[in-house]
Amino acid sequence: MSAHFARPHRHEALDRLADRRLLRELAYVDGHWTASEAAESFEVTDPATGATVAWVAGLDSRQTSKAIDAASRAFPAWRAALPQERARILRKWFDLIIAAKDDLTLLMTLEQGKPLREALGEIDYAASFVEWYAEEAKRLNAESVTSHLPNAEMMVRREPLGVVGVVTPWNFPAAMLTRKAAAALAAGCTIVAHPSSETPLSALALAELGERAGLPAGVFNVLTGKASTIVGRMCEDARVRAMSFTGSTEIGRLIAAQSAPTMKRLVMELGGHAPLIVFADADLDKAVTIAIDAKFATSGQDCLAANRIYVQRPIYDRFCAAFARRIEGLRTGNGLADDTDIGPLMHERGVKKVEEQVADALARGARCLTGGGRHPAGPLFYRPTLLADVTDDALIMREETFGPVAAVTPFDSEDKVIARANATEYGLVAYVATENGGRQLRMGRALDYGMVAINRVKITGAPIPFGGVKQSGIGREGSRHGFEAFTDLRYLCLDVA
Repeated sequence: MSAHFARPHRHEALDRLADRRLLRELAYVDGHWTASEAAESFEVTDPATGATVAWVAGLDSRQTSKAIDAASRAFPAWRAALPQERARILRKWFDLIIAAKDDLTLLMTLEQGKPLREALGEIDYAASFVEWYAEEAKRLNAESVTSHLPNAEMMVRREPLGVVGVVTPWNFPAAMLTRKAAAALAAGCTIVAHPSSETPLSALALAELGERAGLPAGVFNVLTGKASTIVGRMCEDARVRAMSFTGSTEIGRLIAAQSAPTMKRLVMELGGHAPLIVFADADLDKAVTIAIDAKFATSGQDCLAANRIYVQRPIYDRFCAAFARRIEGLRTGNGLADDTDIGPLMHERGVKKVEEQVADALARGARCLTGGGRHPAGPLFYRPTLLADVTDDALIMREETFGPVAAVTPFDSEDKVIARANATEYGLVAYVATENGGRQLRMGRALDYGMVAINRVKITGAPIPFGGVKQSGIGREGSRHGFEAFTDLRYLCLDVA
């Protein structure tokens, strides 16, 4: 943090913004754009170049409490609003996001580094949750219960929980916010959100559009600053009834522990360590495409990334050769370039972790078929890399990988590969490539993951319940199940005698 606020911007790409009001450097609290009371700010930089994009206000614990005050005050009126009114505002928010998606895409690429094509896809994905929950807001129906008591009529309703704390990561700074916030807002809750300090600009731009859409003061607040200060205060405050978090399992455990004294509802999407299992009967070209898409999206910085690729021995050598050729065709560079496939990693510690995992795998006998090492495009760029013959005890097979490195290993039997794939504390998503229908069903049952993708990569979206098992999370986001974390079931029993 720095006490020098309102420094000049130095990133020339900001001139490409059609609507400069979407570049916000103040937090959004109770309907007002709010500076730090201590004049604190922090720098947001472009990971591709290191250039300054913005200086953003760093709020403190006292201001966090003020935001919770505002959300608490706003809750009764927002809760009482007709579902159709909440739906109307959310629909307007969706329309504004779509209209501004070129600017939102540019801001995301500048602060996060992902290629423009991927950033544009994320904005569409983020908007889809707002549209979905605008429609679902009108469908939180009461249900009738067949009475087991004489002269009694029974009803169960879903009621909004209250103030919801939302904590979002740097790798998907728009979609992770809307997936949580749209569901909570549609249910009648109010929001206190903390975006990652590495990528706060997407959240602030969404707050600007939410204000234009008519979200009342205090209903949607975005607090920027140190996570330990802001999130810690959210966890302590009993008025925050739920915490919704996407990030590492380590931080998820910390939030859960800090929330325990106030018995908060928790919904968490945590780490992933996805296997991709390629059987000998798979379409080889399709399997390689699946591997490319499942491993290298967002430069590998994705909890859904295929980190452990198991290939059945009869096609192992052919798969590795074809996969290496495809990886060599990936173009690494600044995300602002139209032809970029692989952008920079988010920070230096991410690059060092990748280097450590690669060195460890090679020391244990793995072969580097392509890539390996940093890319000359800049200090945070790493070459798209393929490691073959990676042993199960290698770090890269035991720890989540957040970088453009694919680890491939052979297998022989279905039973053994299932055991190897399940031998992890994580359980978010698993990928399978096979043309055998019976095996497809068996793998869907046997893999201990919240989501299983058969012969495809793209499986997420607003209508589906996203989430994992084991150490990969609690609860589900998206779909009608996304309301569950933000609502209480209220049972009403009427004497009709």
